[in-house]
Amino acid sequence: MARFIFQILAVLVVILYLSSCEDDKYMNSPDAQLEFSTDTVMFDTIFTTLGSTTRHLKIYNPYNDKVLISKVRLAGGEFSSFRLNVNGLAAYEVYDLEVPAQDSIYIFVEVTIDPNGQNLPMVVKDSIEFTTNTNVQDVDLVAWGQDFKRIKGEVLTTATWTNEKPYLVYDYAYVDTLGTLTIEEGTRIHFHKGAGLYARGNIIAKGTYENPIIFQSDRLEDSYKDIPEQWQGIILFSGSKGNVFDYVQIKNAITGLQVGTIEHEGNASLEISNSRIENMSYAGLFSVKSDIRSYNNIIANCGFYCAALLVGGNYEFYHTTIANFWGGYSSKVRSSASLALSNVLVVKQEDGSNVVFTGDLNNATFGNCIIYGNVANEIELGKNQEVAFNYLFDHCILMVQDTFNTSDNDHYKNVWKGLDYNPKFIDPYENYIYELDTLSPAKDAGSEVYSTMFPLDFKGNSRNADAAPDLGAYERIEKAKK
Repeated sequence: MARFIFQILAVLVVILYLSSCEDDKYMNSPDAQLEFSTDTVMFDTIFTTLGSTTRHLKIYNPYNDKVLISKVRLAGGEFSSFRLNVNGLAAYEVYDLEVPAQDSIYIFVEVTIDPNGQNLPMVVKDSIEFTTNTNVQDVDLVAWGQDFKRIKGEVLTTATWTNEKPYLVYDYAYVDTLGTLTIEEGTRIHFHKGAGLYARGNIIAKGTYENPIIFQSDRLEDSYKDIPEQWQGIILFSGSKGNVFDYVQIKNAITGLQVGTIEHEGNASLEISNSRIENMSYAGLFSVKSDIRSYNNIIANCGFYCAALLVGGNYEFYHTTIANFWGGYSSKVRSSASLALSNVLVVKQEDGSNVVFTGDLNNATFGNCIIYGNVANEIELGKNQEVAFNYLFDHCILMVQDTFNTSDNDHYKNVWKGLDYNPKFIDPYENYIYELDTLSPAKDAGSEVYSTMFPLDFKGNSRNADAAPDLGAYERIEKAKK
């Protein structure tokens, strides 16, 4: 009986052994070919010395047997600018990598590029080599790098930033009292997470249509190009006078441009023209008791306010497009108006009490403007009876409900409101084009009083060459009929 049991056990051992051998069977043909999710892993432009975001490569085994990749290596070896992570192991060379039958695995790739001392972007290349049953395959790695000038927690007195190389700001750049920061056309200023530009002196930033001055984050990958809250923003403290921004782009911050500060005496002043402020998590243009003259500007897509003009001040907005179609960046739905106009601000303290700030709104004129978006009322008015509250919308399209009272001629002249006067922007949702469609009710609806003051639009087109000026920053130019 014992002998019989021993024979049975021997047979079972053989079966288990054969089964184990079957499980360990690999595809052993020298013609075995892996498949890849891409033949080239590409990295968008990144700053030198800074690591990139992580890209991944997917390796497929198309066979019914397991595949053993005997070696995965960076062709550049340990001197490569690229880095691999395979199954949690960071290495430039990995051996005996198994891919289950009809399955796949991931390899993660990062890159850091050394500076070359030049403004021109540089390209860095390498490849990942895969050896399977003596068969060698490869996937290319390509990254573009950009050298930069570093600013970290610097206090500036009088300085000029040029377009020779981009600037990368860590922590902050601060323009001291009586100092002036001059920024040349075509200059690009990038900000690391949490960084900002602050001024008690002033900033003179004059770009051109062909070479605007750009303020944005240091994440240059395409996937980050329209993501808000990547840096703090620009603050002009109360007392900062004579600021000029022309052909400037500010994007993807928390608050794009703050003019004036409630905790400091006096006001700030700014002339801003031919500029775009967009994709902020809080506000595009946030002003407190200050003076702003704005024309030919686009302020768009902000989580709370495109423009908040609070605690009074003096404001002139001409041929300005305020367009808020916020969405796609977060699950939070916007409920605040695109434009907040108020002579009062209530600030809640830590102990639960409120501090009320008031200031005379001496003037807030909106001429030939468009204020539109995807909320029923895109204008919010906050009035304190004890101080002045003077404002005027003249020849404007306003996104407000029919119940919004616009009958007072002291405040509203030639305004068109509601969904019936959708300005028909060409593409406000995907490519953020706020030029007018040919059927836009904003065409030829403006006052020549304002087009005489500002005869050229954002793109340099004449506003006075057809029947009447268009509303907003762009003049619609129809193609000549053949």
